[in-house]
Amino acid sequence: MIYLSGEQLHPHQVRAATFDRRWRGWDPGQVEALLGRVADEMARLQREVVTANTEAERIRQALRQWQSRHNGCRHPADHPQGGR
Repeated sequence: MIYLSGEQLHPHQVRAATFDRRWRGWDPGQVEALLGRVADEMARLQREVVTANTEAERIRQALRQWQSRHNGCRHPADHPQGGR
């Protein structure tokens, strides 16, 4: 089976995909070459997602730290004196 509904598809599953042989069907070499390219692209995109998620978490943590350090700080423009 190529793809089970509800499950994440992984590059190794694309590489291992098999198809029934049919008379006048697709060229097996071309199908395998395309599946290899698709699997390589999936793997690259999955690595990019992991990198982006890691960077997003690093930024979230840095923002939390910054907010904790500056929680009690007030900018002078936030509290104008003298009605101006």
